[in-house]
Amino acid sequence: MATIIHPTAIVDAKAILGNDVVVGPYAVIAADVVIGDKCEIGPHASICDGSRIGNQCRIFKGANIGDVPQDLKFGGEKSLLKIGDKTTIREFCTLNRGTKATGETVIGSNCLLMAYCHVGHDCIIGNNVIAANCTNLAGHVEIGNNVNVGGMTAIVQFRKVGDYAHLSANSLIKKDVAPFAMTAPGPMRIVGINRIGIKRAGFSIERRNAIKQAYRILFRNGITISEAMAQLDSQFSSNPDIQLIVEFVKGATKGLLRMRGTAIDAETGD
Repeated sequence: MATIIHPTAIVDAKAILGNDVVVGPYAVIAADVVIGDKCEIGPHASICDGSRIGNQCRIFKGANIGDVPQDLKFGGEKSLLKIGDKTTIREFCTLNRGTKATGETVIGSNCLLMAYCHVGHDCIIGNNVIAANCTNLAGHVEIGNNVNVGGMTAIVQFRKVGDYAHLSANSLIKKDVAPFAMTAPGPMRIVGINRIGIKRAGFSIERRNAIKQAYRILFRNGITISEAMAQLDSQFSSNPDIQLIVEFVKGATKGLLRMRGTAIDAETGD
């Protein structure tokens, strides 16, 4: 089908829209905007200057995409908000573009941001990320691939969340969260690996048990992080899953969320 723009929508003549785009009633699309093929822009959505939206994205009612950062240091510099292909932005989400610090906020492909999510300036979100309702990311947050974030979760600025992590609802993330972790609040801690998530992702029982063994070394053996890193490097030097953990921990500059009071047992079956 051809691109369809509702007569009440305001689309700047300089905006670039791909093929088969649908723009709903009262949507506003600014001049410095690029929207890919087969996207749907819902009623009252606002697509601001600097927005770069991939193909087959869906942006629902009232979402505010690419507006200026909520950063007092922002001086009006040109910056971007990039969204990958096949990502869905639900009602009333607010996604801010970057600042001069990095120049862009990036959201990957095949993501789902549920209603009322906020993504602050200079954040980087990977592919296949699901953020439930009212997730709030401060500036400069980095989230890896295949991460699930529970509703009403807030992540403090400059924190990182590794691939395949699962953050429970009602969490306040003040430290970096390692890949494959499952967290729980009260107090905030890691309670194990994201066993169900990685099993659904096709990880074999051997891979899952290797990750559990790595977590036991890192969090449960009573040794320092440096000693754990050396042991993991030696024991799992050719295991890409464990090396992902090692590299993440080495790069954790804001403290690492730890495990408290929960044992990790090897799986004995599927």
